[in-house]
Amino acid sequence: MKPKRIFLVRHGQSQGNVMPELHSEIPDYALELTPEGVDQAFAAGIKLKYIIKDETVFFYISPLWRTRSTAEQIAKSFSPDQYRFREEPRLREQEWGHLRHKVETDIYEEQRDSFSTFYYRFPDGESGADVYDRVSDFFGTLHRDFEKPDYPENVIIVTHGMAIRIFLMRWFHWSVEEFEELKNPANCDIFILEKQENEKYELITGLKQRVHPEHPYQRPLKM
Repeated sequence: MKPKRIFLVRHGQSQGNVMPELHSEIPDYALELTPEGVDQAFAAGIKLKYIIKDETVFFYISPLWRTRSTAEQIAKSFSPDQYRFREEPRLREQEWGHLRHKVETDIYEEQRDSFSTFYYRFPDGESGADVYDRVSDFFGTLHRDFEKPDYPENVIIVTHGMAIRIFLMRWFHWSVEEFEELKNPANCDIFILEKQENEKYELITGLKQRVHPEHPYQRPLKM
């Protein structure tokens, strides 16, 4: 049974968001929420509960600690018998390399911004295209789950900014150029895909656009 709604939620504010230098000391997967991030996640749960009410929910959760903690706070707004959950490694953050100093990361980010958010691959890490491949693979699992007769009425996916943008790009068949125009979601932003009468989903909360000069290598497909 296809769910009524699919919610995409970015994790709350993390230690790495406020202290980027920690990426040289703590593995990315182990960075936790700040106290503000905990509050953001709990507030997101209240918003989601207001929409979902007493309907059933299935959580897919990135295994990184900040996304786990975000899901735990969101779940406090729901009764234990209302939801099920699964950790899903394919929804993890884009990999940027390991314990890299901020100065070096800043250099790579500048290179990415001038090259392409989608195509640039961080040394010892991933490109947006790599994330696209694993999110696409996750879609197969998602659609098989939708075929189960007792599947819950709502889906909440707790993940990361890049994964959210890639998920929406893949779901709605956006071009690379359209993807490049999207800003990264803010912490605990919620995006809602709602099922319509034709069984297709409509994005009822949009992403903000980046404000920047036209990329020198943009070439929209004209057919």
